[in-house]
Amino acid sequence: MTQASTAQSPSGGDPAGGAGPGPAGGDPAATGVPAIVRRRLAPLESRLDRWSWPATLAVVALAALLRLWNLGYPKGKIFDETYYATDAHNLLVHGFEWDEKNNTAAFVVHPPLGKWMIATGEWLFGYNEFGWRVSAAVCGTLSVLMLIRIGRRLFGSTLLGCTAGLLLAVDGFHLVLSRTALLDIFLLFFVLAAFGALVLDRDARRRRWLRAVEGGMDPTRSDGAGRPPLNWAAVPWWRLAAAVLLGCAMSVKWSALYFVPVFVLLVIIWEAGLRRSLRVRRPWRDTFLDEGPWLVLAGLLVLVTYVATWSGWLLTDGGYYRHFRADNGQRELPVIGALGNLWDYHLAAYNFHTGLDATHKYQSWPWQWLVLGRPVAFYWTGEGSCGAASCASEILLLGTPLLWWSFIPALAAMTWLGIARRDWRPLGIGLMVAAALLPWFWYAYQGRTMFAFYAAPALPFLILAVVYVLGAIATGPPRRSMSTGLLATVPDPNRRLIGAVIAGGYVVLVVLCFAFFYPIFVGQTIPYEEWSARMWFGSRWI
Repeated sequence: MTQASTAQSPSGGDPAGGAGPGPAGGDPAATGVPAIVRRRLAPLESRLDRWSWPATLAVVALAALLRLWNLGYPKGKIFDETYYATDAHNLLVHGFEWDEKNNTAAFVVHPPLGKWMIATGEWLFGYNEFGWRVSAAVCGTLSVLMLIRIGRRLFGSTLLGCTAGLLLAVDGFHLVLSRTALLDIFLLFFVLAAFGALVLDRDARRRRWLRAVEGGMDPTRSDGAGRPPLNWAAVPWWRLAAAVLLGCAMSVKWSALYFVPVFVLLVIIWEAGLRRSLRVRRPWRDTFLDEGPWLVLAGLLVLVTYVATWSGWLLTDGGYYRHFRADNGQRELPVIGALGNLWDYHLAAYNFHTGLDATHKYQSWPWQWLVLGRPVAFYWTGEGSCGAASCASEILLLGTPLLWWSFIPALAAMTWLGIARRDWRPLGIGLMVAAALLPWFWYAYQGRTMFAFYAAPALPFLILAVVYVLGAIATGPPRRSMSTGLLATVPDPNRRLIGAVIAGGYVVLVVLCFAFFYPIFVGQTIPYEEWSARMWFGSRWI
């Protein structure tokens, strides 16, 4: 059994002591740190293997090929590209959104960052199909890269990390969003990046405490000597980076706001768990005292980042509501007046969102999303040559069915395993899924118009739930080591072989399912009968 599998098996156990109890006894090592505590606090970086990056890059290359190949097809603006690709172009020209039909500033209800990212592609490659889609393709590919590295960190396995990335690469829902100039792929990208930064912060804080304890610090002391020194290394840089990334996510769509309390909760739980592992006398109190100021700073960074993304609107004079107060006879002070106008703009956009109840052909409810109850058709034509009497070409926002129908069982199994094994990973994954999906159930109760692509930020974390369960199947149930007290996977060749075949067979079936539906993910022209054979739910998928 390798060191990695002992310290952190893919199927369970908490090497970092996030939520489990502290060590039960054991003589201190020569460094003053009990072996079990060192195991719990040791980050994964010390156990990298030589195949990690080659395997990662191979999966990323596949994802890039799928997303960039023939990206300029179909011609013209499809679905909501009509709005976002046009708004992106006008941001380049005016610095704010513009209503070309009425030759006036346009009222838009989403923040500008996602459109600025689309505009970057238009600036580099021109105002054409490839130009307004390439930024989505790049962010979609990079999200596969991030998920591999995050999965590898969480599960202690390059194989499982690459499995997570592969499943995301061959998901039709993610592929379609990665090849279309909509905002949701950018929202997914920034939320996932923020979570990855938070996990890195968790590692960095544990390294800091471990170095302090090995240097002679006694964490059981209640005075200042029982904490790591306050110096430049004490700054939680990765946590602050996560705050900036969350601000960017909110600057794409406001729904990213629901992840803020989840991030705060995870920081508090992880930091308190760290102190419990080290037998700090008052772990929860010390967590709030030590981390509270940093969390306040992180909150300010979220706000500053969000406002900064409105710089195009703030630094020009023609934007919608830019001088709302002056136009309505109110006093408009420098800087403060512009921010006040921006606030009024947000109130108007909020009222629009809360009153959005118009019916739409492809609207759906949150309980339909994970079962693919109502996908969205982005493009359709019956024209083209396919060698048959009747042809069809469609781009359907549909998740790879076998993968998506695994999400709900995987969430249930992950929850049970996490509770049974007192594992910190299901908590983080589950809370991210909850932040992405549960608020929409409240809006559904209010009758708001919604679409399946609102589920995009949940997708990477749903895949992590699937991979967590695959890891449990492949490695078998963990047992607690008598020497270290940690949960570890005990080698059983027969059990491992059966589990690996099951997990590997599942991944192969998902890939084959993706290949079957691939034509309707990218708009290939195929015989009408073949298109109809892929409409498994009949009118619900048409």
